[in-house]
Amino acid sequence: MMGRSSGGPAAPLSIINVERFKRYRLRVVSMACDANFMFSIDGHPFLAIEADAENIVPYLADKVQIFTGKSYPPHTFLIHINLSMLHTGQRYSLIIFTDQKVANYRIRALPNSGKGDLPLNFNGGINSAILRYKGAPETEPTSSEKATPKLLDESELRPLLLDARAPGAPYPGGADVNINLDIGVNFQTLKFLMNNVSFAPPSVPVLLQILSGAKTAQELMPSGSVYTLPRNKVIEITIPGGSPGGPHPFHLHGHAFSVIKSAGANAKANYRNPVRRDVVNIGEAGSNVTIRFVTDNPGPWFLHCHIDWHLDAGLAVVFAEDPGNTSVTDSPPDAWKNLCPTFDALPASATAITTVPDAP
Repeated sequence: MMGRSSGGPAAPLSIINVERFKRYRLRVVSMACDANFMFSIDGHPFLAIEADAENIVPYLADKVQIFTGKSYPPHTFLIHINLSMLHTGQRYSLIIFTDQKVANYRIRALPNSGKGDLPLNFNGGINSAILRYKGAPETEPTSSEKATPKLLDESELRPLLLDARAPGAPYPGGADVNINLDIGVNFQTLKFLMNNVSFAPPSVPVLLQILSGAKTAQELMPSGSVYTLPRNKVIEITIPGGSPGGPHPFHLHGHAFSVIKSAGANAKANYRNPVRRDVVNIGEAGSNVTIRFVTDNPGPWFLHCHIDWHLDAGLAVVFAEDPGNTSVTDSPPDAWKNLCPTFDALPASATAITTVPDAP
């Protein structure tokens, strides 16, 4: 995706070409390593129909805040466009109806952080792309944002399911297993902590440990970062917000979860019909994000912050789900067996996370 930087050259902006009086499905995918973005299109409200590959009751809004995460919705319908906004994490499918006059409209993605005035405005075309109607002149937009836009509120999203209830009993702690994960920081080592333990990748992957006979949290490495869970039980996870480096977008592998309580000091629990997804923002101080899922997928599943260097700094745990009945039924190709040796043979410079220096 083309774009501009604060004080940089007027590079061409990305253009999404559309025709008037048609519906378009935009798959908005966060591809960033850190920042979250406020995404909108001038003059074009949208219907959100999917969050993190989970269908939702159509929800009308003008703007959406999207946090880091990854992967893509599995299928499309209507006319669709893949539109990746810079922010690894959450995904939304948005339906827009091109019912405005033939012209150019600004697509906006304002980050919450960045160098210079990046988090502040759209001056000079930064943080922008173009929605161009067929027949419009090849010029940059002069459109404006809505004065009082409707922001998508995660707590108002509803799953498109026959039974939308959250698993477990409809009260706090009404699950079979309840786990609170407190986030901290060791300022001497500059490592994140979850329940006072920093995740360090084990020399042998947790799945291979399980297949080799390790079954309990005491046997599985890394010590203190692996939580064994029983099969076919309801699990409730609470993660208080306000930790350093936040807000943190947490992603769970292996499951979509019900978001019982979204971020926000005044957020209310919803057990009747909470949205399902696999990346959730845990918010600022006062938030106590709560999720639930059912352990119907045996195996070791990663729960981690999707800000890349926070994961590298230990902000993760592993849920070992029914390790006694975890097995591998599919035989991987021979090339798969070469992945770990190939990775291990790479020099540290090829796998380390570094900060790109400012241009002179």
